[in-house]
Amino acid sequence: MTDFDNEEKQGKRLEELRRKEEEDVVRILSTKYGLNFIDLKPVPINTDALRLIPEENAREAKMAVFEKVGKKIQVAVLSPKNDKAVIILNKLEEDGYKLQISMTTTASLEKAWDRYRDLSYAVNSTAGTFDISTEQVTEYMEKIKRIEDVSLIIKEILALKKAYKISKMMEAMIAGALALSASDVHIEPEEKYVRIRFRLDGVLINVFEFDVETYELLLSRIKLLSGMKLNIKNAAQDGRFSVKILNNDIEIRSSILPGAYNESVVMRLLNPKSIAVPIEELGIETRTLNVLMDQIHRPNGMLLITGPTGSGKTTTLYAFMKKISTPDVKIITIEDPIEYHLPGIVQTQVEEEKDYTFLSGLRSALRQDPDVIMVGEIRDGETATIAINSALTGHLVFSTLHTNTAAGAFPRLIDLGVNPKIISSAVNVAMAQRLIRKLCVECKKEMSMNPKEKAFIDRTIQSITDKTYLEGVQTEKIWAPVGCEKCHKTGYKGRLAITEIILMKKEIEEAIIKNPSDRDIKVAAASQNLLDMKQDGVLRILKGVSSLDELGRVIDIETEE
Repeated sequence: MTDFDNEEKQGKRLEELRRKEEEDVVRILSTKYGLNFIDLKPVPINTDALRLIPEENAREAKMAVFEKVGKKIQVAVLSPKNDKAVIILNKLEEDGYKLQISMTTTASLEKAWDRYRDLSYAVNSTAGTFDISTEQVTEYMEKIKRIEDVSLIIKEILALKKAYKISKMMEAMIAGALALSASDVHIEPEEKYVRIRFRLDGVLINVFEFDVETYELLLSRIKLLSGMKLNIKNAAQDGRFSVKILNNDIEIRSSILPGAYNESVVMRLLNPKSIAVPIEELGIETRTLNVLMDQIHRPNGMLLITGPTGSGKTTTLYAFMKKISTPDVKIITIEDPIEYHLPGIVQTQVEEEKDYTFLSGLRSALRQDPDVIMVGEIRDGETATIAINSALTGHLVFSTLHTNTAAGAFPRLIDLGVNPKIISSAVNVAMAQRLIRKLCVECKKEMSMNPKEKAFIDRTIQSITDKTYLEGVQTEKIWAPVGCEKCHKTGYKGRLAITEIILMKKEIEEAIIKNPSDRDIKVAAASQNLLDMKQDGVLRILKGVSSLDELGRVIDIETEE
């Protein structure tokens, strides 16, 4: 027993010696750096001060803010030369705080970090120094009318020598994206420079190029804002932060991916205004829209939307739900992720690490007595089967599938293992859509068609079985983009949906039983006399709404029938 006692005493003595040794080293270094040394163990920790830096960031940077009086704060750091600590100290100064910096030991910092347990995590996650200046964003937005304005502002910011230029650059990028209605900001490092691009109306546009050294600081700021780990550089990370602009909460989703030269960043701006589009303003062809309006008001069955990422499926689904959302209808969604919050609708988010998947979410939703269920995506056979069964048992189900056409939805469900006999009883309508850019009304120009274009247009028009779609439509000329100040020199401004739908009719039921291909389903659907996406697109071209090149960008228009 005595030996164990001695061993324990020796361990404590050794630990004490290590702490004393670290303290001696830090005292010597503090003199070298011209800073005070502080022992935090007897010092009370101000939790309002502590809240200025999120715990994870404080631990990574080996620092803590322990006192705060107005804008005067006291900060303890293990080393003032730590890169992560420097970024945070600069940001505190940019936010107007007057810093008194002292050096301390790891043991002292542990005492301060322990106090994070006393904080309200709900407040801590949203408060803190890492919010960007919404006033500055608003000010920049008022100045930005063109892509060139963003470039000029960033150029002016980079000419500044002050540390706060990184924050201002972040604010300028976000302001530019919001002012120009960009959906995403891409920051892409090359070997000797870094490029910023905005996605406008679904297409990437070059904005600015800047130096790699500035990018390193900007990358750290984005990670801090988004709640990502600063020290991870060889793995993908996702995060988020939000900005309140003119009473609108703009959520920004950040994604970081390791690349050949450095980490590549994409920030997606989720603006509630862009999703709050009434179903009538989606640009869906009138007759197709009327059919869809009838379908979404049915008491049960399934409506499937297909299309690639970025084809507007989420916007359309949200428009459907908003249209049917009334106090007497219970709507539950299972999404990955929740992109926008809709009042009066119960929205849940998939969390794989907590075993809340589309499958388990759907099972849970059914126990909540819903009238309408929206499943963000059907990815596997079990989810497909439960969704189909839900549609058979009195629920209206909205969901998406990854196929290229409306016809492809039916073979895809069969591939997932759904019994073909019950698909016909469950699915009301399959829909496919793409978003095409609208020609800028200020600068579009009329032009005649070359023989190849004329042959394509004529062939497509002839394939429209219901000729009433062609009433009042000219077939001799088309329009092309030019580019002006109003459309940022792109020739296009805004987007609309081109769609195709297939209703569950007798011919489709009979085709499904025979394990059909996409083409078999399309042939069976011909008698419904509804437009497909190619026909819909060509009618928009002949009406001067879009161009032939733009249609070719989103669908294959060379395929011969």
